[in-house]
Amino acid sequence: MSHIALIAVVVRDYDEAIAFYTDALGFELVEDTDRGDGSRWVVVRPRGTGTASLLLARAKNETERASIGAQTGGRVGFFLHTEDFAADHARMTAAGVRFLEEPRHEAYGSVAVFEDLYGNRWDLLQPV
Repeated sequence: MSHIALIAVVVRDYDEAIAFYTDALGFELVEDTDRGDGSRWVVVRPRGTGTASLLLARAKNETERASIGAQTGGRVGFFLHTEDFAADHARMTAAGVRFLEEPRHEAYGSVAVFEDLYGNRWDLLQPV
């Protein structure tokens, strides 16, 4: 096996999730295919990368709806690397992304925790 291709993120609504990930985080929409049964195959990923992408999966039942925003039990579960922490932090803040802390400069790099549209926690990280 060579790499992880997709990671599913359970969302409330396809269009609001697409807007958040493309507008606020600057991801690109890779695919949005109607599956004919009211569901869609929606894939986004950071611009300019061919690495792991997110499958935005709309919750279909109460069990899935209960996991929206809590897929990792409140821990940081997603790690978004950047080559320009200050610029991306400023752009994301201006776009309304909610950071839970001020940027920190650790031995491993610059980092700040933010929440996505649903409350899933992410690290914005520029490794040293």
